[in-house]
Amino acid sequence: MLELAATDPIVKAYLKDLQHLKGQQVVHELGLRGPFQNLLDKAARRRGWTLVPELSTYSGGKRVVPDGTVRDEYRLARGWWEAKDTSDHLAAEIQKKLKAGYPARNTIFEDTQVAVLYQDRGEAGEFALAEPVQVAGLLNRFLSHDESHEREFERAMQEFKSRIPDLAQSLSEHIAEAHKKNRKFREAFTAFVTLCRASLNPDLSEANVDEMLIQHLLTERLMRGLFRNQQFTARNVIAAQVQNVIDALASGSFSTEEFLQKLDPYYKAIEREGANLGHFTEKQDFLNSVYEQFFRRYSPNVADTHGIVYTPREIVDYMCNSVEQALKEEFGYTLASPEVVILDPCTGTGNFIINLINRIPGDALAQAYQRRLFANEVMLLPYYLASLNIEHAYYERMGEYEAFPGLCFVDTLDMAEAQQGALFTAANTERVEREKEAAITVIIGNPPLS
Repeated sequence: MLELAATDPIVKAYLKDLQHLKGQQVVHELGLRGPFQNLLDKAARRRGWTLVPELSTYSGGKRVVPDGTVRDEYRLARGWWEAKDTSDHLAAEIQKKLKAGYPARNTIFEDTQVAVLYQDRGEAGEFALAEPVQVAGLLNRFLSHDESHEREFERAMQEFKSRIPDLAQSLSEHIAEAHKKNRKFREAFTAFVTLCRASLNPDLSEANVDEMLIQHLLTERLMRGLFRNQQFTARNVIAAQVQNVIDALASGSFSTEEFLQKLDPYYKAIEREGANLGHFTEKQDFLNSVYEQFFRRYSPNVADTHGIVYTPREIVDYMCNSVEQALKEEFGYTLASPEVVILDPCTGTGNFIINLINRIPGDALAQAYQRRLFANEVMLLPYYLASLNIEHAYYERMGEYEAFPGLCFVDTLDMAEAQQGALFTAANTERVEREKEAAITVIIGNPPLS
């Protein structure tokens, strides 16, 4: 638990900086919010959290942009901050923000004179910002909100990560035994490998598919809970085929349900945290973080080689917005223009394509989704997650499920090499061929730097 004292250097620095600005007759919000932003940033870091300015969020179905969002290491929002002008009527401004959909689970509203703390959708206290004791008290209450719940989640994540290597090894042994003794499993596995080689990559090894099954078994429950759309998961061709193989694995002496029961306390804690996230954008952040943490423990060498660190949503949003502005100002196009064909060459779990899906106007989205958006991924499980993520984003926008035909399991750099071209033609990978024939006009993404 964080316990700031009134004499803490960051409290003293805040009061000194604020007094200096007021001595310069600065009274407007943008001019005065710097000292409190610095204070909150330094206090949050001591808690192991990060202050992210101007991060959009969704509350009550509405998109809002608080001045600051405090997030933990799993990119979960733990609190918000909203600054107002000194001349504003703070109580009235707070009510306007609440009516506009701003979160009130743990939010500081302040005007450099007074801060009002809202917790659990009700006013939790008023603090005089000229008083060091009250400044420290405000931050202590803000940064310790719901602490027992957060500790439970953090403990669950740490224990989940610590058990991944041993559980993965145990699953690998069960799968190896099933290859030898379980005929139903061998048949389902062979059918799935054939599907992957025909539609994704003809060089895919059986060991690669074994790894995908292990990763799927350990994370599928978490993904299913976040998507909350059983029909969607069942209709996704890769997800359905993976589940067929898992079902066949359980047809022998091995019980997947019994095996995964060991992880039930950790799953439940993580699921409870995910259930608090109302909008898919927030769930996407959470899913990326959990997957990143999982992969670093499951296969740290692969994580380092392929750069398994996903681009934060605010950076994705900035980059997509920059592309949209450049198209408009430099070429006279919009994202809906038929001339605009976009490729994300290293899509990971699909964050850039999802952002674009949310930017393209509804009346143009179906055509763009089917013909003008492309994404490549070289790793199997991220490819699988990108498929789920992108198709669910489209489902949320359009109200219907459509497979995303622009997603390719391929190394983009290998595609560029002439000698690699025949490999995919021989395997009849229609998606890759369609992408190679497309007149790509925009490339956007954040390739791994490892």
